[in-house]
Amino acid sequence: MAYIDFMSPLHKSTQRDYLARVNDPEFPKAKAAKLAKQFGYDYWDGDRRINYGGYRYMEGRWEKVARLMAERYGLKAGDKILDVGCGKGFLLYDFTKVVPGIEVHGIDISSYAIENSKEEIRDRLQVGNATSLPWPDRTFDFVYSINTLHNLHNYDLDRALREMERVGKKDKYLCVESYRTEEEKANLLYWQVTCEAFCTPEEWDWWFKQTGYTGDHSFIYFE
Repeated sequence: MAYIDFMSPLHKSTQRDYLARVNDPEFPKAKAAKLAKQFGYDYWDGDRRINYGGYRYMEGRWEKVARLMAERYGLKAGDKILDVGCGKGFLLYDFTKVVPGIEVHGIDISSYAIENSKEEIRDRLQVGNATSLPWPDRTFDFVYSINTLHNLHNYDLDRALREMERVGKKDKYLCVESYRTEEEKANLLYWQVTCEAFCTPEEWDWWFKQTGYTGDHSFIYFE
């Protein structure tokens, strides 16, 4: 297991006004969270004060991440990869550009995301839960999950980590939100709308050991 940071450049490209988000008069945090946790239109394409504010494919944005992962894990044509919490499948689609001939699969709890996913790979995506992946043991050459597992309660987080380990042959990677200081904890609480597992890096390491997760990981911090 190694700490490999693929995601910080994308995360840090967004400017955040934490106080404005938590104090918004029309979408105060509790209201925004209730809407976001439906993982429907409001979460993906609704008002920016709720969550993404329009989650659209941007040429090249995810291709950088796909290329770094492909190089790190030696991915090649014929390999099978799984995105747990694939959303609209943008990263998976860019994998098909970076590694022609790769076999991509994705699963997400949001039927809205799958219905509005990248059309070219929509038939490789399905609605489902990270706690019960519908594939046999050791199906995939590479399994990853980005900004998804922190949305699970502890009992489901345990199952999801074990499922990632089960369906992967060897290489795995996940990225989750975390905090190192009281300032980062406050910013995370102000900004998030779906997070359920609020863990320090040390607590995440405990989870990995507890569940037998052997893959790589990185953390998103709200500095």
